[in-house]
Amino acid sequence: MSDFTFSALSPDTILAALEQCGIFPQSGLLALNSYENRVYQFVSDEQQRFVVKFYRPQRWTDEQILEEHQFSQELADAEIPIIAPCIHNGQSLHYAEQYRFALFPSAGGRQFELDNLDHLEWMGRFIGRMHKVAGSKAFAHRPTLTTESYLTRPRQTLENSELLPDGLKTAFFTILDQVIALTEEQYHPTSAIRLHGDCHAGNILWRDGPTFVDMDDCRMGPAVQDLWMLLEGDRAAMQDQLADIVAGYEDFADFDTRELWLVEALRTLRLLHYSAWLASRWRDPAFPAAFPWFGTARYWQDRILELREEAKEALGDKFDIRAFHDVILGSGAVPLTILERMVNNWIAEEKAA
Repeated sequence: MSDFTFSALSPDTILAALEQCGIFPQSGLLALNSYENRVYQFVSDEQQRFVVKFYRPQRWTDEQILEEHQFSQELADAEIPIIAPCIHNGQSLHYAEQYRFALFPSAGGRQFELDNLDHLEWMGRFIGRMHKVAGSKAFAHRPTLTTESYLTRPRQTLENSELLPDGLKTAFFTILDQVIALTEEQYHPTSAIRLHGDCHAGNILWRDGPTFVDMDDCRMGPAVQDLWMLLEGDRAAMQDQLADIVAGYEDFADFDTRELWLVEALRTLRLLHYSAWLASRWRDPAFPAAFPWFGTARYWQDRILELREEAKEALGDKFDIRAFHDVILGSGAVPLTILERMVNNWIAEEKAA
């Protein structure tokens, strides 16, 4: 079995892989900000800028990677701005020792501005065009966004993780199982299409408009999954942002407003999946170095339990576990001091009710 940590991916291996595709780097290899894969930017001897991506072993099958490439090319053929892989000798997926890799043209651009409402409407049109193409057929090999893949299996990963000490597991999984039960009640999508799957500002380059990069997480799921991660701020701000995105989206594709009820569930799915992803990658030395705070995630969970107990003690019979979870999950990733303030404000409001 190949090593999923990239420990054998040496500079010589990378250069030999590129040379077999007839590409000879003139510059050095600049490592880009990617943890799941290994991604490098360089300039060739013909002064062309490329990005080479080495896929993490054991994550995707060849069929799944090729389906990602085919989807990207399908979107590019429809003149949707997206970075599709280069073709060499009729192939987009290549092999070097135990690794698989793909080459992409390097594209420049500035970061997408989430607070620019004109940009948000433009993004809505862009995603609407993408979904119009995506809805023409389904993936045959890529996964589907389900509670099994984003709740059940991540829970198992965390349960087996050594990052959670035995003494905290009972308390942690007590509240986690309540959250999972609530989310399973909420998450019942009525349709699924091919998605980008990880549509946030970090995967969007802005030049004369948006350009998508990194289709590594494409999968089947509800359309709203590609919209909600573009929202930020308080509820009023997110409502305004969503209105602009949907206005642009509906220029090209119909949007089922019933999917808005899935957003909170999707947020929970992502939070749990993200924690389990970090736990599952902890043997890769890049992860403890890049995410040193994850070692203190236990403190987060312990503190949330303390806040819950404080709420129960303060409210007595008025304590509502669903309302408490709304405060915790609706806040997203915020500092503990802010989370504590939000819970304390909620307790005060409940007392006054």
